[in-house]
Amino acid sequence: MRDRIARALAWVLSVLAPRRPGRHTAEHLAARPAPVPVAVNPWSRPWTSPSREEVQAFFLRQQVEDTLDMGVIRERRRAAVLATMGTDYPYSYPGAPFPASAFVAEGSAA
Repeated sequence: MRDRIARALAWVLSVLAPRRPGRHTAEHLAARPAPVPVAVNPWSRPWTSPSREEVQAFFLRQQVEDTLDMGVIRERRRAAVLATMGTDYPYSYPGAPFPASAFVAEGSAA
């Protein structure tokens, strides 16, 4: 019984919405021309690597940025630990929209 219902539903759908050839059908692929392979010579241009000075500057800059990030991570972890103990930590960062002093409660001793 299910096969008859499925076949009837498929027939109704094919009558109401006729299929166009999809992107992966043989009709669609036959209508398109075959792609022309392009030969690329890997030796057509010389090796362009950064100089020794550029590499040193990159790693030095990366080391400084990582050191700054570790300070931010340390401060965030400290704020999270104090929050689990129920203590507010006035967390702020450079470029924050509000200073850390804006988060200190008026009646607390900070």
